[in-house]
Amino acid sequence: MLALPVLPIDTGRYGMPEMVRIFEEESRLRKMLLVEAALAKAHAELGNIPREDAERIWEVATSGVVKLERVKEIEAEIKHETMAVVRALAEACGPSGRYVHLGATSSDILDTALALQLKEALAILKDRLAELTALVARLAEEHKGTIMVGRTHGQHALPITLGFKLAVWAAELLRHLKRLEECEERVLVGKMSGAVGTMAGLGPRALELQELVMSILGLRAAEISTQIVQRDRLAELICLLAILASTLDNMATEVRELQRTEIGELAEPFDERAQVGSSTMPHKRNPITCERICGLAKVVRGLVVPALENVPTWHERDLTQSSAERFIVPEALILTDYMIYLMIKVLSGLEIRPDRMKENLALTKGLIMSEALMLELTRRGMARDEAYRLVRSLALRAMRSGRPFAEVVLEDEAVRALIGPDELKGLLRPEGYLGMATKQVEKVISLVSAHPLVARHLRRRTR
Repeated sequence: MLALPVLPIDTGRYGMPEMVRIFEEESRLRKMLLVEAALAKAHAELGNIPREDAERIWEVATSGVVKLERVKEIEAEIKHETMAVVRALAEACGPSGRYVHLGATSSDILDTALALQLKEALAILKDRLAELTALVARLAEEHKGTIMVGRTHGQHALPITLGFKLAVWAAELLRHLKRLEECEERVLVGKMSGAVGTMAGLGPRALELQELVMSILGLRAAEISTQIVQRDRLAELICLLAILASTLDNMATEVRELQRTEIGELAEPFDERAQVGSSTMPHKRNPITCERICGLAKVVRGLVVPALENVPTWHERDLTQSSAERFIVPEALILTDYMIYLMIKVLSGLEIRPDRMKENLALTKGLIMSEALMLELTRRGMARDEAYRLVRSLALRAMRSGRPFAEVVLEDEAVRALIGPDELKGLLRPEGYLGMATKQVEKVISLVSAHPLVARHLRRRTR
């Protein structure tokens, strides 16, 4: 019976091919076979089995001789995935097949193969995240002086720069990159410890055997395990991916907000030659890529609960994790990686509208500079609380009357006694009230550029 794609990852709608490929059935099988081959090789190193038999197992396991179709035939008969792989490999090895899976349990193979998948996946994910971080850092440098309104509670607050906003993102992305690197020590581990973890079936040199297997595969050996590698490791990874997805959600939401018709300061790329914004409204230019990022972030965050639920098990293991992990691990990595790709697309073609930013800066007719006036009055001798009450009353008067803030302020005798008209004009210039924004941007760019993966992407762009 022909298998038809159902989920949007299966149909190719979501996900990058290089990441999806890691979690395909064929890739999973090849990694399980590689673990079996490494086990045989380690046994031979310790003198447990003849070297020529180990070489035969390695050759067959790594050559593609064992076919997925044959494994599925066996599994349909015996109803056991790992034993289906073992039987298919053993029959392809001939007499050497008697040494396949010697002393191992299913989870030795499954958990170690999963670690191999995770190693590949995290390498791709980290590199793509570094690319995004480098892109954001470049934009922050380019726009560190592009002035715009800073908003809190959806209201105009104080002036900032676009570069400052982007630098905040860059610093957050760098933290995620470091978190992923730090968690690899705990996540990229395999095991070869037998049925309940005691290694009883693997001989007197079992600890050495486990280290040899993991050395061949380029993994760390778990310090101790039961029949399975403990699932706090995977739970940590899924939680980190969910936090990263939430950062991407936050970035995409900001672009969406600033693309609103009423604001219009940024806009995601739009192909004016062919792209359709709405099926019925020809004028529409919707932020669909950012909305896709926000939607997928909900899915990734939703994977945290089953990841945490997988940590508790009955005694030395049960099978409650297995079915859940077949969904949540591939989905979390494929979708997070895809979201990073989408954000790179958005920011690579981001439409930035400095003129609209200047228009919005002027919307409140100077009210966003009320803090600057209040603090200057305090510096010139007025009590801070008194200055606050005075400036607040002047701001409310300006709002009610719709007049420029500076005009209303100059009518007040207490202000005129401390600040002259020319001084006030300079004081209420948004460009003069950016504090350490530029220096903070430069600090973040320096920090981000020091990371080897990010630095490599920065160098690629400058060539």
